[in-house]
Amino acid sequence: MPLDNDLVKRFKARFGDKIHEAWTDRKQSILVVNAASLVEISEYSRDDESFDYLVDLTAVDWPKREKRFDVVLNLYSFQKNERLRLKAYVGEGEGCLSVTGVWSTANWLEREAYDMFGIVFEGHPNLKRILLPDEWQGHPLRKDYDILTQDTAWVRENLGIESGQ
Repeated sequence: MPLDNDLVKRFKARFGDKIHEAWTDRKQSILVVNAASLVEISEYSRDDESFDYLVDLTAVDWPKREKRFDVVLNLYSFQKNERLRLKAYVGEGEGCLSVTGVWSTANWLEREAYDMFGIVFEGHPNLKRILLPDEWQGHPLRKDYDILTQDTAWVRENLGIESGQ
């Protein structure tokens, strides 16, 4: 069900068609925003709407969709005791703007999304793998990723043994 509460009205008044969709789930407002406007919308969320804490930043892979990835930011306002989710759709090979300049917690979270999904966060100060070795091939949370083949090859090349998988 489309959401049209006061929060959404303020976002739409400020950003117009950069807000693509809005709905609520378990009392949390969810806004799908233009990926090119993510930093601007994030700054507004922090400065004008008091969403001062980036709880999580992650991604979801929809391999059959034109814009394959959802980049998902879960925000919290201590002042209002309220949550807000921002989602931006990003296509294969497209970059997503880094929000490390808005919330410093985005640093490792964006690195994790890069490591697991291969999403490049433009403007990130140190975008490199955070969970997997630098030489790891591919991105394990993509739905088309074959973890067993990758694990077997990596173990053989780096440990000199056959994988126990």
